[in-house]
Amino acid sequence: MARLTPLREAVSEIIQNGDTVALEGFTHLIPHAAGHEIIRQGKTDLTLVRMTPDLIYDQLIGSGCAAKLIFSWGGNPGVGSLHRFRDAIEQGWPRPLAYEEHSHAALANAYVAGASNLPFAVLRGYTGSDLPKVNPNIRFIECPFTGEKLAAIPSIRPDVTVIHAQKADRRGNVLLWGIVGVQKEAVLAAKRAIVTVEEVVDELDAPPNACVLPRWAVAAVCHVPGGAYPSYAQGYSERDNRFYQAWDAISRSRETFTAWIDRHVRNTADFEEFKRVFAETAKSKEAV
Repeated sequence: MARLTPLREAVSEIIQNGDTVALEGFTHLIPHAAGHEIIRQGKTDLTLVRMTPDLIYDQLIGSGCAAKLIFSWGGNPGVGSLHRFRDAIEQGWPRPLAYEEHSHAALANAYVAGASNLPFAVLRGYTGSDLPKVNPNIRFIECPFTGEKLAAIPSIRPDVTVIHAQKADRRGNVLLWGIVGVQKEAVLAAKRAIVTVEEVVDELDAPPNACVLPRWAVAAVCHVPGGAYPSYAQGYSERDNRFYQAWDAISRSRETFTAWIDRHVRNTADFEEFKRVFAETAKSKEAV
């Protein structure tokens, strides 16, 4: 049952070293503030799951939080590679990273299977793909009714799912809208869930067919306005495209990455201080 709590406390109590953790969000509502708190607290040996790992996963991997990544497509959207991800795979820095790659369709179905309490997901897919050659968790079964060959992968059942949303009411029910990826399925598949929100309200006033997560599916709701930055929250903030472009240079070397993470994440107390320090950094660069 959801409770309203500070993000620092939620991450400390709910995410344990060695957990399988999914931080989901598609294009917007990406839970950057929660990811930073995981780094800040030095959580380690995590198996990270995400359909489209981008900047926050690059930061988590480069900070040594991840032992394994289960994913489908990874990159800096519209810019290029994730350099910390590549360094971990190619050079084992800051630690070796095991990985398991899937298609988008397969990973989405794996969340659905987890939310449905099923051991695996079945789909038509991977025809002509080389992924089954490198991922032993992609297997094939025969339909008992038609004899058709189908792909099967294990369900995804995270220990913890973390998402960002627009609203929660004071009882812990959560409302999100806009481009919704697999957040609902990822929360329902998880043992525990943390949701950061733009605002806490008395009534959700949810429109028909809105995505509402009931309080019994959520362990903690944390009021973190702007917690998706530099991604966006529809109705509340815009995407900072300049930072996505800037991240390419910041993350290219271990030294510039470490300096950025130390200044903006490890040496800040919380997301509010991160925003203040980040604004100061941006202002100093503009003054040059």
